[in-house]
Amino acid sequence: MADAHQMLVTLRGSKPPIWRQIRVSAEMTLADLHEVLQAAMGWEDCHLYHFLIRQARYGVPDPDGLLRTEDARGARLSETLPRVGGSFTYQYDFGDSWLHDILIEKTERDVPVEELPECTAGERACPPEDCGGIWAYAELLAALADPEHPEHEERTEWVGGWFDPDRFNLEAVNRRLHGG
Repeated sequence: MADAHQMLVTLRGSKPPIWRQIRVSAEMTLADLHEVLQAAMGWEDCHLYHFLIRQARYGVPDPDGLLRTEDARGARLSETLPRVGGSFTYQYDFGDSWLHDILIEKTERDVPVEELPECTAGERACPPEDCGGIWAYAELLAALADPEHPEHEERTEWVGGWFDPDRFNLEAVNRRLHGG
């Protein structure tokens, strides 16, 4: 049994909103939460990340010491997260700057460990990796939707021939969360 946090994760700037509701063990680390967010959102874990919680930044420590970053591998959720109703930020891919607003919706006690992590709901597909950020994603969708767009063919080929921005498969997300 474990204590669990239920969180609402929303990709900042997405319209209509791209979001996931997840449940995670309070004893996991922020590095573990990063892995859960990668699976839940559909990212490929190809880039650096950090969490901004209160005034602290957690992620992969900068070996050059230029950016003050606490090690996410040693930061347990139970010790770092705000209380229920509080929020924090997760940034993935500093180039594309995918910002995620994370709201702590509730805390549950004595949840069977085998249930965690879990995605309980969500909407819309995650933007493709390396598409250029939220504004470039809007441009990508416009090009894909319009066969007359000058970049339609190139962008369609780039996404692998097909991309449905409204697609969300809860079962597939939970398979990814459990290594499937």
